[in-house]
Amino acid sequence: MIRRLAVACCFLMVSATLVWAEGPVPKDEKKHTTLGKYVNAAGAYEMWKANPDKVKILDCRIPQEYIYVGHAPMAHNVPSKNWTGKYNAEKKEPVLEDNPEFEAQVKKRFGEQDTILVMCRSGHRSADSVNRLAKAGFTNVYNIVDGFEGDRVADDESYFKGKRMTNGWKNSPAPWTYDLDMALIYAP
Repeated sequence: MIRRLAVACCFLMVSATLVWAEGPVPKDEKKHTTLGKYVNAAGAYEMWKANPDKVKILDCRIPQEYIYVGHAPMAHNVPSKNWTGKYNAEKKEPVLEDNPEFEAQVKKRFGEQDTILVMCRSGHRSADSVNRLAKAGFTNVYNIVDGFEGDRVADDESYFKGKRMTNGWKNSPAPWTYDLDMALIYAP
């Protein structure tokens, strides 16, 4: 009897964590996905902690970001886009193009029934990645809407205006590192 009660309590705690962690539809339409599953970085970490064997973290940023900006220590890096070696001076950002190996590389690492939480810098590339994975047959994929670095500080009076310090994995209580685990990094 006590064992059944303990199992039931564990199930309720995990269920409550998953329900609590799921977030509302983001205001920013670039973060919307066809699957409609959203979570913030802090909630994503809680989901992973509750069931690390079933919940997977996928970092879809380019390897340079993953290595030099930092990453979640349990995050698999499979870039959804590749850097072309070009820079867009007007937008002040590198020019990226779709990685044609993305879906195949994700299928090598994860099952289509796994819960996959996808992270990029701020939630835009991860939304596109979720949509690509949905087309490839994955059904339980979430967009981590605030990404690794988070949203930009909007306060005109702040010294940090424009810096990505508002939310995100790096600015939450979730762990992050620069250390590399060769089993998790992208090797085309």
